Parts: sequence; structure tokens; C-alpha cells
Amino acid sequence: MLAEQLTGQALTHLTNVADNIYLHKKTAPAFIELQIAAKKAGFNLQVASGFRSFERQQLIWNNKFSGKSQLLDKNEKPLIAEHLSDIDKLNAILHWSALPSASRHHWGCDLDIYDPNLLPNDTSLQLNLSEYNKGGYFFDLTCWLSENIHQFGFYRPYQKFSGGVAEEPWHLSYYPIADDALKRLEIDLIAKTISNNNVLGKSLILKQLPIIYKQFICNIEQSPAFKIK
Repeated sequence: MLAEQLTGQALTHLTNVADNIYLHKKTAPAFIELQIAAKKAGFNLQVASGFRSFERQQLIWNNKFSGKSQLLDKNEKPLIAEHLSDIDKLNAILHWSALPSASRHHWGCDLDIYDPNLLPNDTSLQLNLSEYNKGGYFFDLTCWLSENIHQFGFYRPYQKFSGGVAEEPWHLSYYPIADDALKRLEIDLIAKTISNNNVLGKSLILKQLPIIYKQFICNIEQSPAFKIK
């Protein structure tokens, strides 16, 4: 995968799978097979978020860093940005949102999923744990995916909280592409991309980047043994 693809600054590795939803060309067929299997099991598996460009991730980041968007603590409770030091703000953002140029969504092989048929009327999708864990709208879907995604090459990089990114049961990753992409996403490439763009907190990010790289980018669930169809 080329540097521009790794950092969300190219579209050449993507294909359209739904309205405004793009996935890596080698991920899309595997997801469609997973989707068909889910349908047979009674689920309407859909992508809430697939590929995300650098510009989109930068907007998410800058809105959170500037206080335009709400920051959450590890229990999904609102934080008051003005009461946080810059380093605490940085860590709070990274717990839930990836650094621009280092989002797995840039690669097109990572996607957030849900079932619109299970979402109550007049309820917006939040992508939080209460929706996917026991007692939530998507708990049965979560359980089914846990039993079946490995057959199609997918796994959950944020299966549990390990001191970096929050647990994200909705986040699936297509291992054959993601594993190679992570190996190619070197810290120097991230630093260069951040330096050349208007990312808020740039100087602090660059100073903390070795820690960020280890704790929030490479600190993922180890991939299981796959039995891909």
C-alpha cells in the first residue's frame, strides 16, 4: 500500500459498496460474503463508516481538540475540555478517535458496522458500548459476529481495552490488508504527514508521537488463527 493510501490521502485502493461508503478493493468481496452470511442468520449487516479520508479525520480531530466537539472519558461520560491539560486532552481524544494519518479507516479495510433493523425508531446510531454489549440493540449481532467473522478474514483490533484505544465491538478489520498496512505505517511517515498539515496540537503530537505510536496505533488485539473460506 502506498504512503498516500496509508495516510488517507488517496482513493486508488477503494471501491464503492454503498452510498458514500468505500472499502478497499480486496476487502469489499470479503465483507459482502460476511453480509450474506449475516442475512441468512437474520441480520441486516451494514457499514456505518468505512474509508475515512485524512481531511475527514483531521476535521474530527480538530473539532475535538478545539472544544467544538464533546470529549468523553473512558466511561463515555462528558469531559470539560477547559479543565484538561493539553496532554490529558490528547489522551482523551486518542482513547476514542485516531490521529489523522494514523486511522485504520484510511486503509479501507476497517469498518464500523451495525444493523439498521435493530435500531429503534427515532434513535440515532451512537457507536457506543451500551448499544453493542449485553442489553443493547446490537448485542445479538455482536455475539453472532464474534462466532463468525474469522471465517471471512475479519477480526476486532479493539476487542478489549488494553491501555490505548477503547473497546470497540463495532469495529471490524480485514486482516489480510490491515496487517500489511500496519507494518508499512512507520512513525516517520505519520510525523511527516502531521507536520505538513493543519492538525491542532501539532507540536505536542510530534513530541509525544513515539508514545502515541506504541500505545494507540500498534497496541491492538493480536489476530486469531484464521480459517478463511
